[in-house]
Amino acid sequence: EAQLEESGGGLVQPGGSLQLSCAVSGLNADDSAIGWFRQAPGQAREGISAIALNSENTYYADSVKGRFTISRDNAKSTVYLQMNYLRPGDTAVYYCAAGELIPATPMLPLWYRSWGQGTQVTVSS
Repeated sequence: EAQLEESGGGLVQPGGSLQLSCAVSGLNADDSAIGWFRQAPGQAREGISAIALNSENTYYADSVKGRFTISRDNAKSTVYLQMNYLRPGDTAVYYCAAGELIPATPMLPLWYRSWGQGTQVTVSS
């Protein structure tokens, strides 16, 4: 099973930026995507972005489109999530995960089998 570790979370003011990192190792042969997810207290886990491992395809939820950017550095085995124009509603624990890319529903948590421990992002003044 793949191992993933998130870093880069913290406290930021509304309108600010953060960059999350996901260090990835031990991918399975059929892992074809890395996704970013978040979960706020009392809410379901939400897929917010995904990136294909074998193409340049990226995917975003409407809630973050235009504000967040996903990217990967293959040499560093790291996937990044650049988050700009952060809002209080972005407050959550953020997770990265490895799994199978299903283009019709690329950010459905069901397709991802290996998860990191999460990193807290708090947007507050």
